[in-house]
Amino acid sequence: MKADIHPKYNDVSVKCSCGNAFTTRSTYGKEDMTIDVCSECHPFYTGKQKILDSAGQIDKFNKRFGNKS
Repeated sequence: MKADIHPKYNDVSVKCSCGNAFTTRSTYGKEDMTIDVCSECHPFYTGKQKILDSAGQIDKFNKRFGNKS
């Protein structure tokens, strides 16, 4: 195997926009990483899914296709 072809695998501190912070290992080049969603705030993990009806899109869909079976 060739020497020195793999990236360095370092500890990285990760900070989420929800305020959660944890440390992991990664090949990311910097010591700090900021993310938008983590397992503490993602709806899949929390079970608190938010359904946003933007401009009545659900009602519009039901009007067009609701009567068809």
